Amino acid sequence: MNADTQKPVMDFLSRPATHGGAEVTRFDTHAAAVFLAGTRALKIKRAVKFPFLDFSTLNKRKAACKAEIEANRALAPQLYRGVIAITRDGDGLCIGGSGVPVEWAVEMVRFDESQTLDHLADAGKIDATLADSLGRAVAQAHDTAAVVKDANFAGVLCEIAKQNEQDLIKSSKLFSPPMLSTLVEATRLALNKTHALLEARERAGMVRHCHGDLHLGNIVQIDGKPVLFDALEFDPELATTDVLYDLAFLLMDLIERGLTGPANTVFNRYLSQTRRDSDLDTLAALPLFMSLRAAIRAKVTAMRGSDVATEKSARDYFVLASKLLLPLKPQLIAVGGLSGTGKSVLAGQLATNIPPAPGAVWLRSDVERKALFGVVETSKLPPSAYTREVTAKVYASLAAKARRVLAAGHSAIVDAVFANAGERAEIEQAAGNAAFHGLFLTASLDVRVSRVGTRKGDASDADAKVAAAQEQYDLGAMTWRQVDASGTPEDTLDRARAALS
Repeated sequence: MNADTQKPVMDFLSRPATHGGAEVTRFDTHAAAVFLAGTRALKIKRAVKFPFLDFSTLNKRKAACKAEIEANRALAPQLYRGVIAITRDGDGLCIGGSGVPVEWAVEMVRFDESQTLDHLADAGKIDATLADSLGRAVAQAHDTAAVVKDANFAGVLCEIAKQNEQDLIKSSKLFSPPMLSTLVEATRLALNKTHALLEARERAGMVRHCHGDLHLGNIVQIDGKPVLFDALEFDPELATTDVLYDLAFLLMDLIERGLTGPANTVFNRYLSQTRRDSDLDTLAALPLFMSLRAAIRAKVTAMRGSDVATEKSARDYFVLASKLLLPLKPQLIAVGGLSGTGKSVLAGQLATNIPPAPGAVWLRSDVERKALFGVVETSKLPPSAYTREVTAKVYASLAAKARRVLAAGHSAIVDAVFANAGERAEIEQAAGNAAFHGLFLTASLDVRVSRVGTRKGDASDADAKVAAAQEQYDLGAMTWRQVDASGTPEDTLDRARAALS
């Protein structure tokens, strides 16, 4: 069977009568056709063969359907029902009949297609809460993903880069030879620079059987929670990746759409959930990971057609792939201030636009302290968790992590009280040769007490009593730029940006 002879099956599934009179909605991709009717969705693999997939025979499509079920049941068990045959019974076709199978389909529970995250992105509905949940969902998926040994991921990545080059050359009308040459050379340098790091990551178990196709269109919001679905099933090798390469597709997709705030939120929530220091070292490879993902999108988009919109989209992905590999100098920003001055609000706002993409790693003393005691961020700690000795450990950990982030070529923003000169000196020294900026927020006691009294679901344990006690702190010589934080968060952000400039 080829694409033409699949037409009777496609026509059959497109008819409302096939589904008991229910209206049918059809979606087509380069490799599949999806039919939505009532509460059911049926997904047919197209009889196509590309360099990266082969659905050219009925047996191969059946195997791909089974593989899709296996790949997705762990991620979205509420959506995937199983594989069902389209059979020829007598003179007609039947879904799940007793006749000879002429096609196979993945049977799913239908969800509200307007709730996939690509649609929510277009509608401007990916807010900080959803982005935070998304970072948690990806971290959980990676935590349960099977570790794969001897995958030679670093070598596979080199092959992906070579295939990208070969495919992009075929679209020279869209991607000029000088631009392509620049991207190829930058990619080669990045691969060489990170090869040993990626090999070490694989030995440490960070190469796993992941989703493999983690863009916004393959995530849906159900009951307010993001659910990953449609994991890559046609090539286990392509889905066997470093977990950060899997995450990189999602980050790239958000960045390409201009959603830098959600991208940074996903990024930081993922890092805070996994709490792997090795992930901080691997930020050295993140620009390469995201660039390769963008280059893949550029070539795949170019294959889809030659209309103006498609060509523009392909070029945009190509430009992003090149931009992500531009060398940028990392920086360290420290945001200090007594409780209630709005340090965390400001740090979160600043982190979004601190290069390189997807923004700075955000390190919080409150979160670090909770992790030190093995509790979730919103759990309240006893006074014994706030002794000088414990606080010294927290600040030392923040400085150590900041050094790792900077060493990987990424930027960091550290949010803590920094009440004494020694703490401020320690974080300044962590910057090493990177640019350092210290901001210290100020606000009256009345303002600070009012703010800490309205906190809900926050990592900070500071209350009005703590805020009042801090009035007695001897801050010592203050060399950091002081920023008036008594106004709105927007006012503080404007003042902070002016101080940084």
